[in-house]
Amino acid sequence: MARMSTKENKNIYQLTRESLKLSREAAGELLGSIPPDRIEKIENERSLPYPEEILVMSEKYKQPALCNYYCANQCPIGQQYVPEVKLKTLSQIVLEMLASLNAMNKQKERLIEITADGQISGDEIEDFIFIQEELERISITVETLQLWSEQMLATGVIDAEQYRAYQEKNRQCKP
Repeated sequence: MARMSTKENKNIYQLTRESLKLSREAAGELLGSIPPDRIEKIENERSLPYPEEILVMSEKYKQPALCNYYCANQCPIGQQYVPEVKLKTLSQIVLEMLASLNAMNKQKERLIEITADGQISGDEIEDFIFIQEELERISITVETLQLWSEQMLATGVIDAEQYRAYQEKNRQCKP
């Protein structure tokens, strides 16, 4: 039986490994390309993980959220452009999406007014920024739904073969 760390302030990589009840040695075997000493360096933040390592951890630990966490918090480009997405229940995601779509529906006429002339004047900036922020909320909710789907696929809650077959069928039907 693996000893559990008593260290406080564990990072997401250590918390994920420990939630699976894996020692570093067992995790190294599972991950294949990441040896236990490298896992230890990543977990103790003596070394940042490489993107390839995150992809392996995400797949083998069945935790797609590790990719988003890495991009949003540790990748210099991602820190600029990728919002951190938190895993939520499907009902939470749907309610947030509906609320954002309803809010945006009320703003669509104003967006047309603002953008019709191809310029944003001083008296339009405040409304334009509000609309941009609402669109960002929609985007994050879409990303949250995508992450939820990936988690359900990774853990087998959604049949991956059927899911991918249906996706392929839909791609073929679109012009």
